Amino acid sequence: MYTFINKAKFAAISALTAFALMGWQNLAFAQAPITAEPKIAIVLNSGEATVSLIDMPTRKVIKTVPVGKEPHHLMMTPDQKTLLVANAAGNDITLMNPVSGELTGRIPDIIDPYQIGYSPNHKWFVANGNRLDRVDVYHAQGADLKLAKSIKLGKTPSHVAFTADSKTTFITLQDSNELAAIDLETQTVMWKMTTGKVPAGVWMTPGDQYLLVGITGEDYVQVIDWKNRKEVKRIFTGKGAHNFRPLGDKKHVFVSNRIASSISQINMQTLEKVGDITGLPAGPDDMEITPDGKTLWVTLRFSKKVGVIDIPSMKLLSVIPVGRSPHGVFFTPHASWE
Repeated sequence: MYTFINKAKFAAISALTAFALMGWQNLAFAQAPITAEPKIAIVLNSGEATVSLIDMPTRKVIKTVPVGKEPHHLMMTPDQKTLLVANAAGNDITLMNPVSGELTGRIPDIIDPYQIGYSPNHKWFVANGNRLDRVDVYHAQGADLKLAKSIKLGKTPSHVAFTADSKTTFITLQDSNELAAIDLETQTVMWKMTTGKVPAGVWMTPGDQYLLVGITGEDYVQVIDWKNRKEVKRIFTGKGAHNFRPLGDKKHVFVSNRIASSISQINMQTLEKVGDITGLPAGPDDMEITPDGKTLWVTLRFSKKVGVIDIPSMKLLSVIPVGRSPHGVFFTPHASWE
């Protein structure tokens, strides 16, 4: 059983400091209604072992918080009360208040957690060991994680997706140029198939019909009929097609093109590119969308910045300097991940 290193006193002091600094009226943000606007954006600086906290109305960094080494990805616990920051080189997970960004604890001995994800039924937690060429599957009860099995795969496990029934997880293998499917109940590899060069982000289209894979070593999104293990289409977006963020309308998804410094919008029903956001600073990567669906925030990994984009006009509004190699970005509330 994994234990927590509680930081209650630290969290309380930090919360009071944040209160004084921001002039907020109360600290019960986690219970804010879904219609509320997000106040704080949390950005992982993977090259500096820190997190930048950005005041979203003013678009300024108000605090830099040390976490573990190489924080790359992050996600909420199923109860929506705790944010998990996966520290790949730190071999642990930092726990944060998802609204204020204050530290609340740590889960030790989670080895090489590069990309992480809960299955839709919240029963399983998957951590991709990008550095160690393995995938760890945990029994999960919120942030209480118990290792079920470590699975050796191909080179550089990257991103993760699930079937809606939580039976299967899919893992991209960046340096093996493969996509793997794992049976979660038995923690066994079901199959592997060849993809384009350097597959990274992976996204399941509505109804579990197709998998979309960002082919970072080339310039397209590979559409895969995963049930029959075959490519059905290539959607050319831009060099370095990398990661996905759905718009929240169950129809469109954005893909960041790292090398082209652009973001493309794809219609998941027609499997066609329907637009591009161009002229971005170098290295667009992870993305998040405000709850009204009008503003997209993107980390600019090669530029040490975060970009704020107006979705209706597809134009860059502003850039915010942060730490080195910014990767994951998060705020709550946000647009639906469907």
